[in-house]
Amino acid sequence: MNLESAIELVREATWVALLVGAPVLVVSMIVGLAISILQAVTQVQEQTLNMVPKIILMTVTMLIVLPWVIQRIVDYTVTLFHEIPSTI
Repeated sequence: MNLESAIELVREATWVALLVGAPVLVVSMIVGLAISILQAVTQVQEQTLNMVPKIILMTVTMLIVLPWVIQRIVDYTVTLFHEIPSTI
């Protein structure tokens, strides 16, 4: 295994990790921003108002995208196994 193939493996693994984590992170950011704006407008500064909707919507998002996440990870793993003979 040379340096270029190792860098390519790390790059692909990082890309898959970003793709898999992006939906939950985006939902968390959008919900956090919306609730922060709502708290600023109503001047209610309760911290549980921020966390409970985030946790619920992140869980729902994860349940919705779970089949896609599993398929992406399986595809990446299969690709790695197919590339083992050429990298050794």
